[in-house]
Order: sequence, then C-alpha cells, then structure tokens
Amino acid sequence: MAPADSYHPSDRVWVYRDGWRAGVIEAASPRAVTVTYRPGAHRGTGVDTFTAPYVTARMSDDPLDRRDRSTVGRRITPAGLPVRGSAA
Repeated sequence: MAPADSYHPSDRVWVYRDGWRAGVIEAASPRAVTVTYRPGAHRGTGVDTFTAPYVTARMSDDPLDRRDRSTVGRRITPAGLPVRGSAA
C-alpha cells in the first residue's frame, strides 16, 4: 500500500467504493487523497476523499483519463461554457 502523499494530481488510480472504480487524483495530503471517479456504470463522476488503504495505482486506460481536468469542480454546459450564476 502506497502512502497517500505518494500520489500526484492526474495520477490514474483505482478507488474502493462498493467495488473498485477507476479514478484520477485531484489532490493528495499525508493522510488522504481527493479523487474524481465514476461511482457507477453511467458517465457521471463523483469527487470524494479516500485514505491510502482504499486507493491503488491503475495502469489501464479509462475514458475518465481523457477528461479535461480544467473543468473538474466547475459547473459547465455541454458546450463547455460556465453555468450562469455559478462560481466557475
């Protein structure tokens, strides 16, 4: 098991949440990592914090890897524009 702070933003990982899910590291600290991941079989994503036992490096490709990281955490329209009234 790798320590949480050994991960870096954009690292590809598996996270354990009701099964192993593909994810991408957003941030890491000595105690935990923040990961964008797909919580189910649909295209939507979730962002959550995981401690080291629930994260492992991933070598396989996933559509999540090709996502524009600059839009993480922002509310945008399908055209890529900020949603009116959002903090984006």
